[in-house]
Amino acid sequence: MPFFVYVLFSETAGKFYIGQTQDIDNRLKRHNNGLEKFTQPYLPWILKCVIEKSSRSEAVILEKKLKNLNKEKLIKFMEKYI
Repeated sequence: MPFFVYVLFSETAGKFYIGQTQDIDNRLKRHNNGLEKFTQPYLPWILKCVIEKSSRSEAVILEKKLKNLNKEKLIKFMEKYI
């Protein structure tokens, strides 16, 4: 079963959030329904980028790499996938 690395954006806060999941639709709903403590203060969230990986370990590696990018480099990375 594939895993997905995703990037969310909060226009109200100007913040990005990066995560990984097997069920992207459910995960986005959880973020936007305020069920995730870290993202709750910055509602609503917009899905900006989704990258499919074949295993959780691959998704975790990519997630960590993306979390280490600054905002400008993250935007440049996403432009390749949009």
